[in-house]
Amino acid sequence: MLAITALSWGGNAVASRLAVGEISPMALTCLRWTIVMSISLAITHREITTEWTLLRRNWPLIFAMGAFGFTGFNALLYVGAHYTTAVNLTIIQGSVPVLVLLGALLVFKTRITVLQILGMIVTLGGVALVATRGDVTALLGLALNPGDLLMLLACVLYASYTLALRNRPKVSGFVFFTALAAVAFVTSLPLMFYEIWMGTVLWPTPKGWMIVLYIALFPSLIAQLFFMRAVELIGPGRAGIFVNLVPVFGAILAVGILAEPFRLYHGAALLLVFGGIWLAEWRRKF
Repeated sequence: MLAITALSWGGNAVASRLAVGEISPMALTCLRWTIVMSISLAITHREITTEWTLLRRNWPLIFAMGAFGFTGFNALLYVGAHYTTAVNLTIIQGSVPVLVLLGALLVFKTRITVLQILGMIVTLGGVALVATRGDVTALLGLALNPGDLLMLLACVLYASYTLALRNRPKVSGFVFFTALAAVAFVTSLPLMFYEIWMGTVLWPTPKGWMIVLYIALFPSLIAQLFFMRAVELIGPGRAGIFVNLVPVFGAILAVGILAEPFRLYHGAALLLVFGGIWLAEWRRKF
């Protein structure tokens, strides 16, 4: 489930680049969650009625998770895609596991092994390498691409969402996802209205609609449900580590579909990401 999730999210970054000139970022965010919410409600409306009391009791947490983890993350990703490459977007997304492990330590006092700490350091090295285009001295002058910075902020939001899954309401996974999708739809409306008010909205072209449908069905619906279930099965710390597969799939798709250049520092960053996964999981395998 986590491998399919990572493949779908890697495709999300590529789709965000394909969407440039085909649909504006906030229109894409809103239409995405409109489709997902409609499908989810059609399937779970009876279960929602049954479990509504528990959902309503936990509504502040649900609202925050949907607003930050779904709307905030994707809005920042789609805006960032206008300023940086899909390869960069996916490799930087490898910072999510680092942030999840640190958050688990600070919030839940989860024990972190020396190897996990080393894995986090290695992963951060890979993210820093791609964010600075192989020139780590850029960190000293803060000469970072704005798209890369937006993606880093998006990763902070999604790491927070991942940690919050640990205390989600005890309702069925699909019902909970439907509630999050509804929140994402509602919170994306002001963003789309802002685009309309600013005169920057770009309604989808035929190609734009295909992008919206892909994003709605795979990165949004299937991947989110799989990720949620995986967190239940193995916990947020271990599940978060596998998000590091997103850069691998994303880089392959970006080079193959978008013909983006794959430079030496991209390869070095991917090796560091793989090394981070291996180190963090080494003790569990041997």
